Formats: sequence, structure tokens, C-alpha cells
Amino acid sequence: SARKKYRKISVEGICFDSRKAKKKDIFFAIEGNRTSGTKFIKEAISKDVSAIVSTKKTKYKNDQIPLVLVKDIRKSLSEACSKFYKKKPTNIIAVTGTNGKSSVAYFFYQILSLNKISAASIGTLGIISKKYNKKINLTSMDPLSLHKNLQILARNGVNHAILEASSHGLEQKRLDNLNINTGIFTNLSHDHLDYHKNMKSYFNSKMYLFKNLLKKNSKIITDEDNKEFKIIKKITNRRGIKKNTNGTEARNIKILNNKYKQNKQIVKISINSKIFNLEIPLIGYFQVKNLFMAILAASTCGLNQNRILNQIHKIKPVFGRLECVASLNNNSNIVVDFAHTPDALEQSLIALKKQFKKEIIIVFGCGGERDKRKRFTMGKIASKYCRKIFVTDDNPRNEDPQKIRNSIIKGCKKIAVDIGSRKKAIKTAINELGSNEILLVAGKGHEKTQDYGNKIINFSDKKVIREIINKRKFSFKKSHYQNFLLKKIFDKNIIKNVNYENPYINL
Repeated sequence: SARKKYRKISVEGICFDSRKAKKKDIFFAIEGNRTSGTKFIKEAISKDVSAIVSTKKTKYKNDQIPLVLVKDIRKSLSEACSKFYKKKPTNIIAVTGTNGKSSVAYFFYQILSLNKISAASIGTLGIISKKYNKKINLTSMDPLSLHKNLQILARNGVNHAILEASSHGLEQKRLDNLNINTGIFTNLSHDHLDYHKNMKSYFNSKMYLFKNLLKKNSKIITDEDNKEFKIIKKITNRRGIKKNTNGTEARNIKILNNKYKQNKQIVKISINSKIFNLEIPLIGYFQVKNLFMAILAASTCGLNQNRILNQIHKIKPVFGRLECVASLNNNSNIVVDFAHTPDALEQSLIALKKQFKKEIIIVFGCGGERDKRKRFTMGKIASKYCRKIFVTDDNPRNEDPQKIRNSIIKGCKKIAVDIGSRKKAIKTAINELGSNEILLVAGKGHEKTQDYGNKIINFSDKKVIREIINKRKFSFKKSHYQNFLLKKIFDKNIIKNVNYENPYINL
């Protein structure tokens, strides 16, 4: 009819999943990668929603329920969520980059918590805060969950929230319509190329944060030693955004020197030409870089830098990120790391070599249904740095696990041992661990499950390592007791503190 009736509609909720639609919701029919939301409009209508939002392409007939046509539905969804859930933490920080997002976020959360300031970190590890914690499935949540949870945090008195911004999340406009005060860029390397066709499009999706989402008077934090720094500098200069940086020649935190001392680092820095020597209990120089970006982020929260630096010796690594799970009494260490890309694996292996100067043996696999080209490469990288390689299952998903392992083994034939069961692989590797060596268990880090497609089993690398170690009464060959051990054994002070039952002892 020519005369359309206009009426007020009342909306009580937002949804984009027709299965969860409730009466009086507004339903967003999103075009997904696998299925199109327009297929579910019928179901949404049957649930008595107030209105439908869709893109121009929809075929739709229903006079009772208004249809709103929009050009960019993901953007509209973010906008609607932002208006619907108004309360947010006043200070929102977003961190993007291939590696280091979780570390920067978790370090930031720790620094604020150590200084009694309530903060939240949102990303791969879920929502972490003192009063409200929640598991989530993706690095960057959908806009609905994000805005809803930010409102819950704000109502719990959390004023500072740091979000991990994945390239998928940025590209799908999941972080639009948030008041982001600070953007952090960690680094860029080969990843997710199954989703982004090439490195350029991958980098551009990350730059969306700085080009489009940051407000005018915001800040950007990054590492000047990055090759991408030039591009970021251009963007920030063009938009008049302030830069806070760390690096060997950086303006804010200038790194003068870095020494390794077992699983700690002694780092000499200069801030506004004042010199500080910090003892940092982390493995890997890149983790120091991540920590410094978190320190710069914390200082945007009005925290005095001396207060920040005084607490740094208490920092813990992110669960499963170059985390030293055990130091055994034959001077060997077992480290768990999330590295599951060629670059991340190489960086971790270099970090361990530099820090401990010990031989490395490794247990790792590759995920199924993901970039297949990286498998051979990762095998090759492992063989470059390791004495022995135990190739095992990661998350094979619906792929044949043996095929995945074979592709890796092609890259490291001479020193590879093929053991499908991850538990058995870890056990065999621990038995193989000689004195003065490191075992790296890579690929799954903090994950607590293993995905075999039709079944998902509970599996945590860290838990398995601890169980194996606690069961074993260590009987090292005599040759393993080197001089340093004998010296330590006869040091009276140490003898008082030894608990012979516990193989974790750092003799």
C-alpha cells in the first residue's frame, strides 16, 4: 500500500542468533562466512521479534514486523549494542598484533592489580578481573557479548579494560562504537592467511584500529624496533594521535641492556633519562617488550611510574606462554609455550637458546583444518634448534592426525620421533631429558582441551607434565650429577630446605 503505517516499536533486546531470539528482540540477519542470517529471518519472526535488520539483498514479506535495511550490518550491530548497553569502563585499551596480545593484556591487568586498581583483561584467556571472570571462545567477542560484558564490568566498578583485538574481530567490526582511548600494536608475522588472502590485507585489517577506531585525542603504544613502526608513525602523525614507545632508541622506555639469569632477565632501561635496573622473571626478550608496552599502557591510567616499576619483579608470565613449569634437580627445565605458527615457534626457540644456553628437545604438533603450508616449515624450524623432536597431535579437528604428523616430519626426518598420543609423547620426552637441557612442549599453551573433531578430550600440557613428574622418583644416572650439584648438596644452608619428596626442588 502507498500509505505505510508508522508506529513506535519497543525493543527489549538484541540478537543475531535466531535460536536465542526472544519476544521484542531486534534481530540482525548477519551474512556469515558459512551461512547467511537471512535464512533465519522466518524463525526469528516466529519468535515474535520487534524488528528485523538486514542488508539490501533480502527477500522478505511480512507487514507486521518492520524491516530495516542497512549497508553494513556488522557496523549496525555494533552501533545498536553500544546504544543498548550504555555503561562501560571509562578507559578502554585495545591491543592488536600477531603475537603478544594476551601477554600485553595480562601484564597490564597484573600491573594495575598489584597497585590495587581494578582492571579487566578480555581476550584469548577469557574475561579476567577480580570480581567477574568468564570463559569465552574467541579472541575478540561478538559485539553483543562484548558490550554486555563491558557493562557488567563497569557495574562492578572496573574502570580500566584492555581488549585483545584480533584481525578477524577488527575486520568484522566487532570493536566498532567503543570509546577506545589507547591502541597497542605488538608485531606482525605470518598467520591467519587462510582467512586473509595475503600479508597486506592482514596488516590492513589490524591498521583499522588506528585508522578508524581510535578517537582524536587518543594514544598509540608500540615498539620502535618493529619494521611496521614507519607506517604506524605516518598514520598517527596524520591523525594527530600521541605515540608512546619502547625500543632501543625509543622516546619513552629506552632499552639499554638485557642480561639473562636462569628464568629471569636483568634489564637496564632509561625513562626520561633516569636509569633503572629491573629484575624481570620472564623468559624471552620479546616478553620484555610486551611487558614494557603494558607498562606504558598502565602509565596512561594515571599510575606513577615508580609505583609500576616497584612491582615488576612480581610479574608472572601468561599461562602457557614461555612458562617454566618445572626446574628439575639435574638442572633441566620444562617449558610450556603456545607457539603454533612458524614465526612464534622460531622466536620461542631462539629465546630459550639465548636465555638458558642449553640443548633443547621439543614436543609439538600442528592443528588440523588450518594453514597446511606451515607444517613442513615448523618441522624444519624445530630441526634447526632442537636435538630431538617428538612429533605429536595438537588439535587435529576433523583431519587425519597421522597425515598432519607426516607433513611435519618431512621437515625434520632425521631427528623426529612420531608419537600420536600427546601424553605418551610428553612422557617419553621427559624420560629423554638429560641434565642441563630444556624440554619445550609447544602449540597448546593454556588450552585445557584437545579437539579430535568428533570428540573433544580434556587435556592440559601443564597438568600432564606435573602428573608425570610427581609420579616419577628421579633416579638420575651418576654421570648426571655434575660438580655444581655436589657443591650445592654440600652447602649446609640448602640442605635444611630440601624436601626430598618433591621433584620440583630447585636444588
